[in-house]
Amino acid sequence: MTSPAKDSPFLRACRREPVPCTPVWYMRQAGRSLPEYKQARAGIPMLESCTKADLITEITLQPMRRYHVDAAILYSDIVVPLKAIGFGIDIKAGVGPVIDEPIRDSRDLERLRPLEPGDVPYITEAVGTLVRELGDRPLIGFAGAPFTLASYLIEGGPSRHHDRTRAMMYAEPGLWNALMERLTAITISFLEVQVAAGASAVQLFDSWVGALSPSDYRTFVLPHTGRIFAAMEGYGVPRIHFGVGTGELLGLMRHAGADVVGVDWRVPLDEAASRVEAGTALQGNLDPAVLLAPWDVVAARAAEVLVQARIAESHIFNLGHGVLPDTDPAILARLTDFVHERSAR
Repeated sequence: MTSPAKDSPFLRACRREPVPCTPVWYMRQAGRSLPEYKQARAGIPMLESCTKADLITEITLQPMRRYHVDAAILYSDIVVPLKAIGFGIDIKAGVGPVIDEPIRDSRDLERLRPLEPGDVPYITEAVGTLVRELGDRPLIGFAGAPFTLASYLIEGGPSRHHDRTRAMMYAEPGLWNALMERLTAITISFLEVQVAAGASAVQLFDSWVGALSPSDYRTFVLPHTGRIFAAMEGYGVPRIHFGVGTGELLGLMRHAGADVVGVDWRVPLDEAASRVEAGTALQGNLDPAVLLAPWDVVAARAAEVLVQARIAESHIFNLGHGVLPDTDPAILARLTDFVHERSAR
């Protein structure tokens, strides 16, 4: 059955087709800054909230009730599939993902078993419900990319420079590739579950891959990321690739197989367009911190993003990273309408 969201502005922009105005959605629009999110999650740990289908559904829908955004993003976390296979990981408030026993040698890889659909029934249930509730607005599924997941597993938690991760890459390439192969398979399975349940697009978050040089990305990451996008090609859904600090990697990220490349706030979109090959849509890239400024500043910066994006083959308005917790929801609502009105054809 054809999804009613198929011809939505967001999916049309992903396919580089004409749209009536620039579509808008925000990374981390589900949660973070909404008071109703904080109320819904009160007393419930982060990862636990990601395993309750009713809560996933409610939190995903909350921003859709407030903003006229053109797509929903599934409420989840990139480490959910690791937790689902029994790997010792948790999210600590104010810290982030923390690993019980970091990966140190090949024996540790045995703890990374394949992910089966039955490991994440709450994802299948929530996505199915959301697709029915959203109607003609598409749902974006997502997963963490192997490099970012590997960094958490090796470092033991968030890291500023990813020193242990890069050391393993250089000193133990066999172990590195074996780890990346397992994480790649898990990521593919997690995305397949979401698309099979009805997600209309997928985004691969490689949050920390900007720590690498282009040559290291090409050698140690690109083959694995490329395998993920190749596996998703047959599903016919747009594939979005995003990372932080990836200005020097944008062309390689497109080469990995993405239909849409997300750009953080450090690179103007007109410059980003020159770094990716033809046949690429761009997504981004207002600095999330701008939303903490007065409205006239927000409007001026958003208008600048729209002007810079005119050179791109297609553009989806977003932030250059996730919504900050202190963001006023009213500003996001006003920004969404501003972008739609300013970009109307």
